[in-house]
Amino acid sequence: MKKAKVTTRFVCQECGYDTPEWLGKCPECGTWNSLKEFRTENRERRTENSGVILNNAKPQTLREIVSTERSRIQTEYEELNTVLGGGLVAGSATIIAGDPGVGKSTLLLQLALSLAENSKKVLYVSGEESVEQIKMRAERIMSERRTENGELRTDVQDNLLLISMTDTDAIVAQIEDVKPDLVIIDSIQTIESQNVSGLSGSVGQVRYGALQFVRTAKQQNVPVIIVGHVTKDGMVAGPMVLSHMVDTVLFLEGEKFAKTRILRSLKNRFGPVDEVGIFLMEEEGMIEAKNPEQLFITNDKLDVPGSVLVATLEGSRAFLVELQALTVSTRLPMPRRVVSGVDSRRVELLLAVLQKHCRLPLDTVDVFVNVAGGLRLSDPAIDLGICLAVYSSLTNHPLQKTVGIGEVGLLGELRMVAGIEKRTREAEKLGFKQIITAKKYKSLTDVIKSISK
Repeated sequence: MKKAKVTTRFVCQECGYDTPEWLGKCPECGTWNSLKEFRTENRERRTENSGVILNNAKPQTLREIVSTERSRIQTEYEELNTVLGGGLVAGSATIIAGDPGVGKSTLLLQLALSLAENSKKVLYVSGEESVEQIKMRAERIMSERRTENGELRTDVQDNLLLISMTDTDAIVAQIEDVKPDLVIIDSIQTIESQNVSGLSGSVGQVRYGALQFVRTAKQQNVPVIIVGHVTKDGMVAGPMVLSHMVDTVLFLEGEKFAKTRILRSLKNRFGPVDEVGIFLMEEEGMIEAKNPEQLFITNDKLDVPGSVLVATLEGSRAFLVELQALTVSTRLPMPRRVVSGVDSRRVELLLAVLQKHCRLPLDTVDVFVNVAGGLRLSDPAIDLGICLAVYSSLTNHPLQKTVGIGEVGLLGELRMVAGIEKRTREAEKLGFKQIITAKKYKSLTDVIKSISK
């Protein structure tokens, strides 16, 4: 028998960069001392379940291939269905990532309970909690699914299977034995296998675990949802190939001390990649936002200086968000620029445009900019709103129920943005009449002159 060849590689624990020799600094992400030794055995396998292309396989023409419509499992959460593109696809592998404590496990447990109530068999595998802890959490957040005795309904308890396990191969065996309608793995960083060297969470263990779960999802035609941790930079922890192996990558974001949670789709082979779902973290768990378009508006504070509304586009939805600005005179040689919710460098650029083209004395004031509601915006259409909020605070001139939509260039010109009709319709639907866009004004100077009259 031919002996397996052992290959030594060094893999970055932050980004998954692979190199045959050890380096002190990762050339990909720039992290020091992040490359760890990883040994693999190269064996030639030619089995049907090994994932290796067999010798008798041959290419097929497009006419010969029979396409089948992928069946989807509808959830009771419309926000989740929207992000997934219409529901969970059978045989798909999904990763949901987010900061610790943001509500990933809570959302998935609620999903498991709702599907179990609809006669779907769900296998919940936890490597972080015991089954007793999961049941306590289920009874705490799911009061509406209890009986008169205070226990969870019988159909929910019978269809939801819980197991606390960290062995990758044993989990795969359980999936093949139980044959559930949905599998939840919480989380990929706690799973390990004896077939791969390294501790749980290492690049080799994460890669092997993800490969086994993705392969099992395809073979058993069952959707698998995997919980992933994030790095300090907000990226999915583990090798970069992890995001390429799965079909869908979801990211749950939100401030720990705020109720709002936003579920984003970063990758989706079966649906759009720009949709978002809005949830609220309450005592009874994650609930869908009933009126997400009005979630980030505080109507009682729109008539004070420094408050302006912007219409941002998240996926196919338009949201009105309140931008707040505060300017305070200072004697410091370098005025402060404190920003929350938007790119600070973008704000500095807009302040320079206001000072250059609109002749605003911003070199003697501290400027503070904040997005109300804990939302983080990167839409270029909010440029005009930032400029109007700073002008309003500096001149102490309130811009009551004013919506600014437009990108501001370095020359002070206003530029059109995508989805301007959809943004305008949303603002008009909520009763806002003063909508400032690049259709009406050519430059930021024209806008300032108009609102200062």
